[in-house]
Amino acid sequence: MIEFVKAGTADALVINGISKRSFHSDVEVGAHCKGGPPGYMSIQFHTKMARTNHLYKLLADGLIIGGAILFADGNKLNIGRIFIDPEHHRKGYGIYMMREIEGMFPDVKEICLDTPVWNIRTNSFYQKQGYTEYKRNGELVYYRKLL
Repeated sequence: MIEFVKAGTADALVINGISKRSFHSDVEVGAHCKGGPPGYMSIQFHTKMARTNHLYKLLADGLIIGGAILFADGNKLNIGRIFIDPEHHRKGYGIYMMREIEGMFPDVKEICLDTPVWNIRTNSFYQKQGYTEYKRNGELVYYRKLL
């Protein structure tokens, strides 16, 4: 059984480890070195995101295998990040998570996110999910999807 639900502060440690492994795996798809977005390997950051209701977890048979940080603001949703444990990549979990995100905020009319220019995996993934590029700078590609 797969579920995508809000995470609690007690989940921060496990989610932090998954986040670290996931973002470190980006060296396989264009990153120059291991790293990630601000707070990606900070238990304090993930605890704060849980406490402020922005942290979500992806469960498969009761085990946390991924997470997301989401910011809803009226009719707009910003996906701060999504991540899945590398041992679960390419199994359809990312597609499941994106569909759940798109359906869980009924008032949202636009979803925005960004991803590094060099990340061939995420750029391809978001385009296949129907997100369109609306802006780019030297480091990031900005995508949105109108619902």
